[in-house]
Amino acid sequence: MEIPQSLDSKFRFILVAAKRARQLQGGAKALMQTATKKSTRMAQQEVSAGLVPIEIIPLASANDKNNKKKAAK
Repeated sequence: MEIPQSLDSKFRFILVAAKRARQLQGGAKALMQTATKKSTRMAQQEVSAGLVPIEIIPLASANDKNNKKKAAK
């Protein structure tokens, strides 16, 4: 399985594919035709093809959190 360039790690690929597989099991329509009926494999293929939108939100640093707390006081 090839990991798309938009993902930074295999771990993130698995997380995105698992969430998409849960959506497919819940009744969501497939985004592409596949030879398999297994939702996990379908999800992996959809993520690899770049059909599943992915947004990576950066974490706030500890300094940002401390500055927000000080500003709120």
